[in-house]
Amino acid sequence: MASSTSLAKRLLLGRPFRSDKLQHTLLPKRIALPVFASDALSSVAYAPDEILLTLSIAGATAFAISPWITLAVAVVMVTVVASYRQNVHAYPSGGGDYEVATVNLGPRFGVAVASALLVDYILTVAVSVSAGVGNLGSVVPFVAEHKIGIAIAAIAVLTALNLRGLRESGTAFAVPTYAFIVLMLGLIVTGLVRVYLLGDDLQAPSADLVIDAEEHHLSSFAFVFLMLRTFSSGCAALTGVEAISNGVPAFKPPKSKNAATTLLLLGGIAIVMLVGIVLLANKTHLQFVESATQIIGGPPDYVQKTVVAQLGETVFGPGSVLLYMLGAVTALILFLAANTAFNGFPVLGSILAQDRYLPRQLHTRGDRLAFSNGILFLAIAAIVLVIAFDAEVTRLIQLYIVGVFVSFTLSQAGMIRHWNRLLRTQRDPLKRRQMHRSRGINTVGMALTGAVLIVVLITKFLLGAWIAIAAMIFIYALMLGIRKHYTRVAEELEPTEERPVLPSRNHAVVLVSKVHQPTLRALAYAQATRPDTLTALTVNVDDKDTRKIQSEWERRQIPVQLTVVDSPYREITRPIIDFVKDMQRGSPRDVVTVFVPEYVVGRWWENLLHNQSALRIKGRLLFEPGVMVTSVPWQLRSSQDRDLERFDRGLSSAPRRGPRTRVPAAPPPPASTDEGKK
Repeated sequence: MASSTSLAKRLLLGRPFRSDKLQHTLLPKRIALPVFASDALSSVAYAPDEILLTLSIAGATAFAISPWITLAVAVVMVTVVASYRQNVHAYPSGGGDYEVATVNLGPRFGVAVASALLVDYILTVAVSVSAGVGNLGSVVPFVAEHKIGIAIAAIAVLTALNLRGLRESGTAFAVPTYAFIVLMLGLIVTGLVRVYLLGDDLQAPSADLVIDAEEHHLSSFAFVFLMLRTFSSGCAALTGVEAISNGVPAFKPPKSKNAATTLLLLGGIAIVMLVGIVLLANKTHLQFVESATQIIGGPPDYVQKTVVAQLGETVFGPGSVLLYMLGAVTALILFLAANTAFNGFPVLGSILAQDRYLPRQLHTRGDRLAFSNGILFLAIAAIVLVIAFDAEVTRLIQLYIVGVFVSFTLSQAGMIRHWNRLLRTQRDPLKRRQMHRSRGINTVGMALTGAVLIVVLITKFLLGAWIAIAAMIFIYALMLGIRKHYTRVAEELEPTEERPVLPSRNHAVVLVSKVHQPTLRALAYAQATRPDTLTALTVNVDDKDTRKIQSEWERRQIPVQLTVVDSPYREITRPIIDFVKDMQRGSPRDVVTVFVPEYVVGRWWENLLHNQSALRIKGRLLFEPGVMVTSVPWQLRSSQDRDLERFDRGLSSAPRRGPRTRVPAAPPPPASTDEGKK
């Protein structure tokens, strides 16, 4: 019968998949779009807020500039989408920006890109979930009062869904994502038709508010800086675009073509929604401020609604069903936006682990053929950020988008070198024209994303971007350190051309604490290995116990010499180490095999009562060259009740199917040939 833990795991995650079922988890375009695009699409829910919020510093008249700022963001997005379509065709293995930078710019640049992406993925989860909790908290007071706990619970649910596997999590996310797209496009089309075709005078709920500028007299430099800051805030809409290039292996064949098509759909939908919302906000005279103190003569209990909520009330009408549906799917899509990171981070982590920049555990797949360790690591890191920043979007958003534009810029620089390298050898005129066009697209992409990166660093550094930069530097150094360690270990383990020299002799030492069944089994097993010499060793920490062992040894007439070493200070490990070293000093080519009798227990608390001395001795002997340590187990009765199926699952990511047949333990062999005859 399955244990309660195993049953709960299967209910949450489902039945395990065989490795040969990996193809069944690949995504068609209709599922890949909500899986990989939820982050970029959800930014439409808060990118307009950030644009108008920043412009409000200069007063209500500055809102007229919002469409032009949005148009500039749209141009960058078009360029980035076009550039990444070149990436997915040239590098379909799933390495994305990391692979492009590594292959074309060198490993150090690749690690820099990877560190930026890893930080950005973690921030994506923290920002998206916190934004979802904030939107939901404005409607449900209970959520606002417990926003940190709700955010952690949301991350836990997303983790469980992704641990089930890509296809099932994608199906779960498809309905709300498509509902958000339909409702948002419906809002934009309905509002613009009413304004331009029907001539309706739509007024947002905040249209009549009087906004007081925080800065009344901006110098030319200050005004330009404000526009740049607004532009950098609006560029939050570009986050998530790179996830598709990292997730190409998750697509159904033809992978590159399907990924490029999905990327085009993502870019088109996101641009239409972003431009449409800002244009509609401008036509309805919607106002959104950074601080409630900017409102002159406003109600004291005024609660500022989001841009999407105000537009929904203006177009669909207060209290309408469509308004509540729009609010619900907007909050939900913000939660699901974190799914982009849950799909991109584990794949990138697996590639980095394969290249020995991260621990190898991140490269293995779990029961459901998902990269479980990467998913869990991402969830834990995001929860730490949510707790550290109290799930406040305004504090987290300042750390955002730095990493993604670092990866954008370096990736496009790598693609330019990629095309230059191919152009040196390509002689076909048609293919050369295609390469020149692709290189031109990537050149424009590098110029624009590099400019945006500079703007972001200048305008957001002191507001919190420095934290993200510090995290990238730390992860960069950590990955180089891990790679250095793996390289050093590989060099040490590299076999030489010389044949291994066989040991001259093998000396066996059996540790004796008492004359009981585990000791007799260890002696019998040591004899079966036919060593050159065999010694039974006990440490004298108590004269009475030692005499008892010697008496029993003689009574049983055990044909193995019992050696007693004194320990005046009642230490066990050091006398054993000294004894083993003395045996080796005679010949460096000799090997000493130490046999350690151990109890096998079935309950966790029994480990606290047994085997402590054995663990210390084994741990110390492992550092001695030329010494082999052999554990000789003795199964206690409690071990027969151990849930071995559950234990196996804990040891392996590929659980066994079907019942496990318990083989009864064989009776211990006789201590020696002479004793068996008697």
